[in-house]
Amino acid sequence: MKNFHHNLIKSKFIPSILSQILASKSKIFLAKKLSLVLIGAVSIVGITHLISGKPADAQVTVSPIAVKNFANPQLKHTFKGHKGAVKSLTFSPDGRMLVSGGSDNEGIIRLWNLKKKKRLGEIRKAHQESIQSLVISPDGKHLVSCSTDNSVNIWSLEDYKFTRSFQGHTSNVLSLAVTPDSQVLVSGALDGIRIWDLHKQRPLGILTRFNDVIHAVAISPDGRKLISGDGKGIVKLWDLKTGRLIRGYKAHTGEVKAIEFTPNGDSLITASSDRTVKMWNFNSGQVLHTLTGHNNSVIAIAVNPDGKTLASAGKDGIKIWDLTTGNLLKSLYGHSDWVSSLAFSPDGKMLASGGFDKTVRLWENKAPTLNARLKNQK
Repeated sequence: MKNFHHNLIKSKFIPSILSQILASKSKIFLAKKLSLVLIGAVSIVGITHLISGKPADAQVTVSPIAVKNFANPQLKHTFKGHKGAVKSLTFSPDGRMLVSGGSDNEGIIRLWNLKKKKRLGEIRKAHQESIQSLVISPDGKHLVSCSTDNSVNIWSLEDYKFTRSFQGHTSNVLSLAVTPDSQVLVSGALDGIRIWDLHKQRPLGILTRFNDVIHAVAISPDGRKLISGDGKGIVKLWDLKTGRLIRGYKAHTGEVKAIEFTPNGDSLITASSDRTVKMWNFNSGQVLHTLTGHNNSVIAIAVNPDGKTLASAGKDGIKIWDLTTGNLLKSLYGHSDWVSSLAFSPDGKMLASGGFDKTVRLWENKAPTLNARLKNQK
């Protein structure tokens, strides 16, 4: 990021009174001792086995490794505790912890122990208003949050302390993204896009300002490109190193509510208030699939790490899609209200969903079973 072009508007971080207040008052209150944060890794490995000793009646359970996609998710657990809609979810890179945030009046971020299925801790007074997006850096060192209070806040996951508040935005900050090397943070807001040095925790520049009402941002897997989606349905591709706009195109007739790259970086997924989800070729801008089936705005998406399955959500629940064919695989209706956030676990075996019903739900793929009759050979 050293050679940002002069066309970026440079800005200098000025510590604010709010930063000092947060630094002194905001900290992570753990439900247990800090030692419990380092919980054992979740390892769900299916084993093919015979339940009965009688070959003629044997039931064979197929290993989840053989499952080609997240086609048969089942509700496994529900976390309760939020007092408002759950707007954002993110897993730790090791898959041991889930973090959730939303429209609690007190701006609380909650941390969940995925092994014990219980609350691990919380960040009280994380923001003054609704938390819109959460992200954990790929190296697992930083938790970043943004809010309708116009701020971007950072906590260290190494010592569980508040470290910095970025106050550059003048309007609601709605989306966050971090480069794969954990060095650069991007924030998208109603007043544009800002770039931050996450390692040194200082501002780097302003990518676009005021003329773009940004609802969603995503960084390519190689860390070189940025995609933004705005309130007019326009998607723009940026060179993250130079800050240069490469191209833009009209993607939807409504607001772009969410955007993600596929793991291989060849395609991107956009979701919109026009009730559609689209899959695009990253290089050509050609639409590969238009996924229709939602009866209202699509406000959350998550791409499985295997790149084969997509989850999308809105007022009518969660839908699971095959990204190869564009076919709908399954609809999930565990929430009693709008589903407002989604996230896949790093191993792709678990889907977390948050809703306006104030709950966080965990879904796991159920492996198929085969009733096999084994004949004794003479």
